Amino acid sequence: MNDLVRKAEKFQGEFIKIRREIHENPELSYKENRTSLLVIDTLRSLGIEVQTNVGLPTAVVGKLKGRGKGKTVALRADMDALPVKEETDLPFKSKVDGVMHACGHDTHVAMLLGAAMVLAEEEFPGEVRFLFQPAEEDGGRGGAKPMIEAGAMKGVDYVFGIHISSSYPSGVFATRKGALMAVPDSFTIVVHGKGGHGSAPHETVDPVHISVQIANLLYGVNRLVNPTKPFVLSITNIHSGTTDNVIPDNAFMQGTIRSLDEDVRARALKYVKDVVSSTCSVYGAECEVKFMEDPYPITFNDPEVTEEVMDTLRGISEVMEVDPILGAEDFSRYLQVSPGTFFFLGTRNERKGCVYPNHSSRFCVDEDVLKLGVAAYASLALKFTKKG
Repeated sequence: MNDLVRKAEKFQGEFIKIRREIHENPELSYKENRTSLLVIDTLRSLGIEVQTNVGLPTAVVGKLKGRGKGKTVALRADMDALPVKEETDLPFKSKVDGVMHACGHDTHVAMLLGAAMVLAEEEFPGEVRFLFQPAEEDGGRGGAKPMIEAGAMKGVDYVFGIHISSSYPSGVFATRKGALMAVPDSFTIVVHGKGGHGSAPHETVDPVHISVQIANLLYGVNRLVNPTKPFVLSITNIHSGTTDNVIPDNAFMQGTIRSLDEDVRARALKYVKDVVSSTCSVYGAECEVKFMEDPYPITFNDPEVTEEVMDTLRGISEVMEVDPILGAEDFSRYLQVSPGTFFFLGTRNERKGCVYPNHSSRFCVDEDVLKLGVAAYASLALKFTKKG
């Protein structure tokens, strides 16, 4: 067994207890008050310097200084839960109705605090910086950007993050060099028509009919995209009207575009605008198209650093080099500041019933893998603080 895994096992009871406490008391984006206080108390008990209110009220940064000159390595954990009603039978299931740690951020906090426990007893040069981030699930601005703007990444040479995932077998690390996760471009379309009676559509400008045409045409975007480059456009809701015999004045649509290539992305955004504009023009309707401002960028793992990360992780457990996925992560913003790697830790375990996907109301985690995440964080911190 890897020496750092053994050291992680020494603290396993503590960080699993922390995980369960957070799981029982989940908090939504920007409201991670109890979780933040737990993080602060734990870091201070380890003699780690703590900064609070770093860009956001609940954001916490811990700084552990080593001996002598070395690199500064940042390790990140996100803290927020989801607006999901938990439907598991766990003895420590959520006590907050309609809120659940359905994506594993409770484990991320626990693993990073576990790594702090291990590293507080190690000798290394430079500095290890612990980033406890709110609001990854916000889907808009996210918590990474305000933390970066407040100086959380100042002087950081390398940055690393772990995400628990039910997509991979329990205990397996999964990542890749280069683009790992997508840009999530959300869009809203409003069609302004002219309402009237359902029996006389010729006297109206029917926004429902126009929306159907737009939807069909938007799905044709794949004819413009290189099929070897991962990409998807999904319309996720269309709503209009209030009754069966009235053609409404307006219709609303929302959807998402996920891409891993900036040229493909630009072409897709233009196509959406052109389709909406031309279709509405043909039918005499007015239209609006709005895209999310400043979406999370592509999560891009530095190839050279990631090669070293994968070698390090192989000393702890199995490593899979995986295809990119079209989910999105605001860890991508840290990777725009400093080179680093984002990787997954598998938690799928059929024997324990850990088979449900992240964001499911039945999502559960094989807690035996948490020591591997702790060892991974600690190993990377020790390795990269010593780089020349």
